[in-house]
Amino acid sequence: MSRLAQAARLVRAALAACAMAGPLAPAHAGRNCEAQPPTVLAVQRGLGLAERTAQALDASGAQVVVLARAGQDLTRYGLQWSHLGFAYRDEGGSWRVLHKLNACGSARADLYRQGLAEFFLDDPFRYAAAMVVLTPDLQSRLLALLRDNAQAATLHQPDYSMVAYPWATTYQQSNQWVIETLACAMEPGASTRARAQAWLQFKGYEPTVLHLSALERLGARITAVNVAFDDHPNEQRYSDRIATTTADTVLAWLQRSGLGGAAAVVR
Repeated sequence: MSRLAQAARLVRAALAACAMAGPLAPAHAGRNCEAQPPTVLAVQRGLGLAERTAQALDASGAQVVVLARAGQDLTRYGLQWSHLGFAYRDEGGSWRVLHKLNACGSARADLYRQGLAEFFLDDPFRYAAAMVVLTPDLQSRLLALLRDNAQAATLHQPDYSMVAYPWATTYQQSNQWVIETLACAMEPGASTRARAQAWLQFKGYEPTVLHLSALERLGARITAVNVAFDDHPNEQRYSDRIATTTADTVLAWLQRSGLGGAAAVVR
């Protein structure tokens, strides 16, 4: 098979998988809105990771897991994973991913349903995934919520900041939506973001604290509209301590709290 034919076949396979589930909102997903056709290698690697992840999900026996990908290089902060979503079985038994995406590097984000192929074709920094199988009770509570658009968006806040403060409601980043939605499913009284955050604090969730200088913060705020610091307490912000919700801390907390098992890595 020629290289061109191989690329066409892989792209058709990816699009077929993606077409089976769409976004909850009409915005385009991704870091920017420039049309960048995928390379043959990128499609091959993305589809390969999607296939291996599907096999791992099937073998887990789960209905709902928290799924992480390495979309950005965060190793300078000591972090392995950048982005979380919920992988769940739909009514037909296929795996779908529900997650929150910042649209085109703007100050807004929306919720998306995607197939595994589309989830891993978003130009990741590293072709690897991590998944945490949740307790049966939590899976049961989440499954109905994730399948319903209105319930899934209960705690969704479209105003976005990549470094949103975990204990404020001005903005909401992607990992924050995941953990707050999990709290909403687990605790019926956590029907608002403030109540969900209170439950998470009670259950011992501890965010990552990034050490960012005033110059770094200024540079980020000037060059990126999807970064804001005004929701952070002044005493922390002016001492260069920026607390935010990261995939790594959520995965660790799930195991520590007894709500899930150890993270399994798929490569």
